[in-house]
Amino acid sequence: MTLNKDIAFNGLFWSLYFLYQWLGLASLYGDYNSYFINACMALPVSLIFSMLAVHVFFRRYYQQGRKTSFWLGVIFSSCLLLLIRRYFNYYIIYPRYFPMALNMPLFSAGKFLVDFVNLYAISSLYALYYSVRFWYQEKHHVQELLQQRTLAELDLLKSQVQPHFVFNTLNNIYSTALKTSPETAILIAHLSGFLSYSLYDASKNTIALAEEIDYIKSYIELQKNRYGGRVDIAVNVFGNIEGLQLAPLLLLPLVENCFKHGVGDSIEKSWVRIDVTRQADRFSITIENSCDDKTRRITPDNNGIGLVNVKKRLQLIYPNQHNLKIIQGQNTYLVILEIQN
Repeated sequence: MTLNKDIAFNGLFWSLYFLYQWLGLASLYGDYNSYFINACMALPVSLIFSMLAVHVFFRRYYQQGRKTSFWLGVIFSSCLLLLIRRYFNYYIIYPRYFPMALNMPLFSAGKFLVDFVNLYAISSLYALYYSVRFWYQEKHHVQELLQQRTLAELDLLKSQVQPHFVFNTLNNIYSTALKTSPETAILIAHLSGFLSYSLYDASKNTIALAEEIDYIKSYIELQKNRYGGRVDIAVNVFGNIEGLQLAPLLLLPLVENCFKHGVGDSIEKSWVRIDVTRQADRFSITIENSCDDKTRRITPDNNGIGLVNVKKRLQLIYPNQHNLKIIQGQNTYLVILEIQN
């Protein structure tokens, strides 16, 4: 639809400009043949310059904050096009159709100034259409963003009602379970902490890496209750991770995959190892788990939603600041995530 509008506008605009250059001037002097040639020479210069200024220099330089490059490109291209047109007219068009114009020298400051103003006037009219259209598009885009943000906030508020109720209920059950079944109370405490993190901390831009690790430990404790002695899990932290920040819920999909597609699919005893290491300019998280030969792994190449989500979030939040490696062994599955401090 936008392409069709561009074609229609350009066709109408440059047709009217051509008719103005031809019929508008010819009607004053009564020489339609000569001014038809003049219009044929004026049209390409104005068209090329307007296209360059609006569709190349403005978009490539001005909108990218490179205003000096924009103005240099505009001024250089206009001067070059006007000089080419002046040479062509002076040595080819004028001797045949406008011999009286040869009385003026080739490099005439007055003539060049008039051509310069005319060129910028027509290109400004051309740019005005795209400026107005761009303004309306931006206004419409802002309205859509505001509407989407409002709907997202409403959805978030509605989604928090039920988890908040469950969280409070779990705390009540925990108080009761302490008296009758301490082991059950411990599981409820882990589930309560897991839910509290999801409800209150997941909406933050970043969270302490230590809190993210505690969140994962709560998830692991719940999984231990499910699989019992069939799985051996180790979480190791090497170095001081105080002060390190991480986007919330970034590591959980990687840990979940260990249980969904490793431990959960295995009929033998399994293991999971999670190592967090801090270095001078970065920290790394290594997550490795055992898997049977016939276990089908979920990777970004075969639509694993969790890993695809992690990969997209890393690209958005840590562009050029992360390195994610996924290594599939015969009986192991290894994920290494490095993030620059």
